[in-house]
Amino acid sequence: MITELQNEFHGLPVVEFPIDTAPTVPDQGPVAWRISVPTYEPPFDWPEAFARFRAAVDPASVQAIVVGGWSDPYDEGSAPVVAALVAAAGELPALRSLFLGDMTSEDCEISWIVQSDVTALLTAFPRLEHLGIRGGSQLTMTPVQHENLRSLVIETGGLPADVVRAVAASDLPALTDLELWLGTEEYGADSSVEDLAPILSGEKLPRLTRLALSNSDQQDAVAAAVAAAPILPRLRALDLSKGVLLDAGGEALLAGQSLIHLESLDLHHNYLSDGLRERLRAALEPSGVRLNLDAEDADEDEYDGTIYRSVAVGE
Repeated sequence: MITELQNEFHGLPVVEFPIDTAPTVPDQGPVAWRISVPTYEPPFDWPEAFARFRAAVDPASVQAIVVGGWSDPYDEGSAPVVAALVAAAGELPALRSLFLGDMTSEDCEISWIVQSDVTALLTAFPRLEHLGIRGGSQLTMTPVQHENLRSLVIETGGLPADVVRAVAASDLPALTDLELWLGTEEYGADSSVEDLAPILSGEKLPRLTRLALSNSDQQDAVAAAVAAAPILPRLRALDLSKGVLLDAGGEALLAGQSLIHLESLDLHHNYLSDGLRERLRAALEPSGVRLNLDAEDADEDEYDGTIYRSVAVGE
């Protein structure tokens, strides 16, 4: 469950564009503009809000845009939003950071957010450095070559396998930070660990230093694959948090390649035993690895003899 909107985006404060006031705004300096309409019964659609924004703010100066809600995102996809952004690409030469779908659970639950084909956001903005996407329903993407993208974050309760494969097949030589919330089958996740193999090989990601493969109900298998991955020695930060990580996954991390070169290892929201947590601390903290082993709200439920465990962000 996501309960708060972003207040900062890649070092810039997020400022809400006032869609209901006079179409003039004071000079804010460098900011990330959040352009949003109410998800229920908006006065007009997102493309109209974006047109008002471009009339009020010099689009040539805009460095970052955070797309918030659009009309009925639980029924209507982001295609009109993507089309409006792509059509205005020539007006936005300074755009370097873009987030699509900054909505809380009150606006629309993450797994209800209907997305679309986001490939054009990368092809239309060859200078884009940071791209974030929230919501996996109907999300599609085809492999791309992008010379300048430095971070890619896709937050979902269930990430389609085709998107995982598209990211894995993309040529992203500048990417330093990749974050994929893999999710659960219940909310559309259908990828396998094998789909992650091109990412874990690191062949098309020569500069990657932070990798997050999180929020998975198959977190043990993901951890085992990462522990043996060719890319692991190049990483400085590893995030396997928010998923159903049991002792088997923790054991795989301890038995695999050395992790002492990492600056941080994030495993928060886990189902590890106290003993396994202590072994991880003993193995890594003396070398200066920052560990997050907080179980948070990872509670087990038992019903009719079956134990149920959940990821941190599902519906």
